[in-house]
Amino acid sequence: MIAHLRGTVAGVAPDGAVIEVGGVGMRVQCTPGTLATLKPGEPAQVATSLVVREDSLTLYGFASDDERNVFELLQTASGVGPRLALAMLAVHAPDALRRAVSTEDLNALTMVPGIGKKGAQRIVLEMKDRLGPPGDDGPGLPGRAAPRAPSWRDQVQSGLVNLGWPARDADQAIAALEDEGVIDGDAVDVATVLRAALRKLGKR
Repeated sequence: MIAHLRGTVAGVAPDGAVIEVGGVGMRVQCTPGTLATLKPGEPAQVATSLVVREDSLTLYGFASDDERNVFELLQTASGVGPRLALAMLAVHAPDALRRAVSTEDLNALTMVPGIGKKGAQRIVLEMKDRLGPPGDDGPGLPGRAAPRAPSWRDQVQSGLVNLGWPARDADQAIAALEDEGVIDGDAVDVATVLRAALRKLGKR
């Protein structure tokens, strides 16, 4: 199993990045928040999880070991595959997911595209004793300022589209956050804005 990658970021796309390790470009799928910490041409290390299918090998990358571990634990729940687990971590930080499960906060879980009320109830039932209690946030995404990125709007919009929202709705949510003063100029934490946009879209 590939536990982590350390190398130079060769490129970043809306849903993943390529990290060059020993002359080999390894493509990893990541949440928008993790992608916001990766800058082309700079060194990086990501925790990874390899998902093996009959017709594919997909490597998922994370900002911390905790995020990777939660990603793998989530897939032990019925009906939760890697794409849905990644979507859950795009919307909620690991400790926020632990808190939602431990307090049976179905509203928080149904903010994730692809999770309805019954699915949220099943996740709470099956994961309550597996995820553990919430603790101090680790060195992952919540609270950590992302590097300045001129394409933050594109990253947020692409993240929303990848999570199942129409591009028009994504643009409207971003515009609404700008009108409300949630977004402060160009110094944008993509993960924070993405979560705020998803909360806004979830209220519609």
